[in-house]
Amino acid sequence: MVSSIGWEFRDPLFLFAILLAPLVYWLAVRIPSSVTYSSLSLPNAAQRSPRVYLAKLPALLLAFAAFAMAVALAGPRTGDATTRVKRDGIALIMVMDRSGSMNARDFVEDDYSVSRLAALKSVFKQFVLGGEAGNGRPNDLIGIVAFGTYADGVCPLTLDHKNLIAILDQLQVATMRTEAATAVGEGLALAVERLIQQTAESKVIILLTDGVNNAGAIDPLHAADLAAANDIKVYTIAAGITGYAPIPVQLPDGRTKLQRSMVEIDEVTLKEIAARTGGSYFHARDAEGLKAVYKEIDSLEKSEITEIRYMQYREHYALFVLIALTLILVASISGGTLLRRLP
Repeated sequence: MVSSIGWEFRDPLFLFAILLAPLVYWLAVRIPSSVTYSSLSLPNAAQRSPRVYLAKLPALLLAFAAFAMAVALAGPRTGDATTRVKRDGIALIMVMDRSGSMNARDFVEDDYSVSRLAALKSVFKQFVLGGEAGNGRPNDLIGIVAFGTYADGVCPLTLDHKNLIAILDQLQVATMRTEAATAVGEGLALAVERLIQQTAESKVIILLTDGVNNAGAIDPLHAADLAAANDIKVYTIAAGITGYAPIPVQLPDGRTKLQRSMVEIDEVTLKEIAARTGGSYFHARDAEGLKAVYKEIDSLEKSEITEIRYMQYREHYALFVLIALTLILVASISGGTLLRRLP
């Protein structure tokens, strides 16, 4: 909504100078200028010239000039417009599993098998920027937490979604054994800690994993209770299938082959996390299912934000200076010609 800003003054204290206008008038009219008569009966009121009635006009014009100059000194101005932007937004953190099992190649994208993490990154981009996974979230504060054996705040909450996506592109599956475990509780707890510091009315966590919590000192359900205590809703997503999935394995000769490995998902815990925090549980078995999940999450509740932006000011002091100078000029010319007063 766009609306005009009313008049205001840059230095309103100068408006007190308006009180000098009556003084200017009094000083202008008190100058002796009348002719002394021997009898009051000489001047006939009915025969007075119009100049008699206009004799005090120059003094009045000077008083108005003083008034206009005081207003000019106060700096009258108006804003070109006030823009009130009502937008909907939430504070949202994506908690991504980057453990070794997220390298499983059971997801397909453009007729090519891709890792679960690669599919997640592609769908999450569409969720944030708009695409098959949603209409985009331009007004949301979005951050990323990734976890393997340890949790890491990959990107803080930000409205700079281009930078967010650039950071997301650099996220890779943990390949070292010391980093490839699954610390679901650690990742969820770190996201809750980040959101507690935010003042947004709606706070949401999307937690995606394809495994079982087997690392870290924080129990996922304890982290869920902390989220619930701080009005943070958690949506949980199980990615992939429970069972054997093809995972790339490095051979001694440097080659890579796909090896079927057992992958287990703790759906019971994910469902309980969602239930305790007022969220929902989803199971995405392929890339299309993942898009459908994010499209549903795209309909999350939103909190209204009203932003007021003040545009450039338009100064009007010059108009009042011009009025004052014009009045002074008219007063001087009329007082020295048609309305000249005798000393």
